[in-house]
Amino acid sequence: MSDDLTISRQKALKALAEHLDGRLLSNLNSCVHCGLCGESCQYYLTTRDPRFIPGRKVDLISGLYKRYHTVTGRLIPRLVGARDLDDETVREMVDVLFGACTMCGRCTAHCSIGIDIPFLVRTARTLLSEMDLVPKGLRSTVDAAIQSGNNMAIPHNEFVDTILWLEEDLKMEVNDESATIPLDQPGKRIMYTLNPREPKFFPLSISVMAKVFYAAGEDWTLSSNMYDVTNYAFYTGEDRLAAELTKRLVTEMQALGSTMLVLAECGHGSRSIRWEGPEWIERPYPFEVKTAVELLADYIRSGRIRVDPSKNKLPVTLHDPCNLVRLGGVIEEQRYILSHTVSNFIEMTPNRTNNYCCGGGGGQLSMSEYNDRRLTIGKLKADQIQRTGAKIVATPCHNCIDQIMGLNQHYGLGVEVKTLGEIVADALVL
Repeated sequence: MSDDLTISRQKALKALAEHLDGRLLSNLNSCVHCGLCGESCQYYLTTRDPRFIPGRKVDLISGLYKRYHTVTGRLIPRLVGARDLDDETVREMVDVLFGACTMCGRCTAHCSIGIDIPFLVRTARTLLSEMDLVPKGLRSTVDAAIQSGNNMAIPHNEFVDTILWLEEDLKMEVNDESATIPLDQPGKRIMYTLNPREPKFFPLSISVMAKVFYAAGEDWTLSSNMYDVTNYAFYTGEDRLAAELTKRLVTEMQALGSTMLVLAECGHGSRSIRWEGPEWIERPYPFEVKTAVELLADYIRSGRIRVDPSKNKLPVTLHDPCNLVRLGGVIEEQRYILSHTVSNFIEMTPNRTNNYCCGGGGGQLSMSEYNDRRLTIGKLKADQIQRTGAKIVATPCHNCIDQIMGLNQHYGLGVEVKTLGEIVADALVL
């Protein structure tokens, strides 16, 4: 073992010691190895590789805890399943905890004890981050966000040009020269965020929300400085960087003087900002936070926008993003939206908090070395979609959209994949 490796592993073990609070200890010591979690995990269900059983993932980090923080683990490690942080353990941690987990939380929902397995996986990823072992693609995504302000490293002028171009399209679509996509305007009620994949690859997602805001007569703005709803440091386990990205959003909200931060359709972004963010920055937000899904439902419910479900005639099914639904509690709003905007809404089975992950979460889409595995475990979701007979899959998350588009091509599903914003915009009565 080289001196550099020794130092990096010492840093990892130091991080483990610093994280040993009551929450971590209770989760580390609670697994009874009943095996129920295995039948909940798409990695194990599709591959039957025992390394992918969530309980085995728990054992990876609990083994380190036992080896370095218990007397029996130090004296008789094999008896209690203690593990050295050696080359074999490190290799398995990277492959299993980065490459075979979306942190979707379905295992926790099915755990007889209620162990927070995604929390343990994220903690283990923190140790791997200390050893500089984050997969290259995921590492570069976080670095881009820190260095440029967005995870796609879109230059400021390119972003502004994209918004101006979309604004011209909006004026033509609604036949109103006064229609705008406000940019950096202070004192607006709402500051709306974006997933950087929207200005880079899916500008229609911005256009449709601008159209909805126009129809609702909303008082809103985008920021050209800090618009990124994502926070991939959540997936690398780096609280310091996650906190930095969160602080930038808070600072921009306060600079613009908006009173509501609306989170674009992004599962992990919604969870990171809404639920994890205040913990990372160690203070509550001085403004309201709401997801785009909840805002769209509010518009329909209050009559601020008029929609006609007959405008969406094709059968539509809904994929529930794990971080938004199972781990975020936004469950019925999207169903309310679809029940008012499409003619034929078909639920997947299972659905809601029991739905299968699409396979794109946990940073998987940014880690190209696991592409084949990601598509393989996505077969469960592909089969779910096919069984509905739907022609359109709606999902309020761009990671889910990218993954389902990949599954659509790989398994020949023959479906369209849309955001909820697109569905609502298609149903608008202006």
